[in-house]
Amino acid sequence: MAELTGMREVKQERALRTRALVARAAAEVFAECGFAGASVTKITQRAGLTLGAMYFHFENKEALAREVVRSQPARVSPPRESRGLQRAIDITLTWAHQLLDDPFLLAGARLVMEQCLFIGPEESSHQQWTEAMAQDLALAQSEREVRAGVDVDAVARLIVNASTGAQMHAHLESGRRDLPHQVMEMWNVLLPTIATPSALNRVVIDASRGKSA
Repeated sequence: MAELTGMREVKQERALRTRALVARAAAEVFAECGFAGASVTKITQRAGLTLGAMYFHFENKEALAREVVRSQPARVSPPRESRGLQRAIDITLTWAHQLLDDPFLLAGARLVMEQCLFIGPEESSHQQWTEAMAQDLALAQSEREVRAGVDVDAVARLIVNASTGAQMHAHLESGRRDLPHQVMEMWNVLLPTIATPSALNRVVIDASRGKSA
């Protein structure tokens, strides 16, 4: 019985590794080619796997693109502990740094204008990021870091929209190297309009907060 359990665990681990390998290869190809330019053949060749191995885990190219998009928020984890308003800032700065070399985030940036081809609006990356940002802002408001009259859902949408626009502009201007600076600039303009005076004196807007040690 123990031997059978061990074999089953080995198979499950192998399957998880294969799924992760296919997903990463898909992210790399989507980042380079976009959704329309990607193909399952390119993806499996990048992964070094057969088409059968890919189809065992993902039904089609659309399913792969959905997997890549859905995985993005979980990949952005600020290197410093924070909560509320500071965490909202730290997430955007961490995203700005990770976007430079994380294939999943790069794919998300490339796929942002093609999501209607493979995912519904309620599951889009914009909606995912907006919901995550709104949660931190709502906590900040409950802890009197954000002014009471501020619509945190509207501010969350504004932050996501501004960050999306910033990465597009930074891509054209600097290959995204100045994206952390653009995110800092966004917060420096926005914070005085939404934050309480005590929070303004406490939060830190510094690109280094988004860098891993």
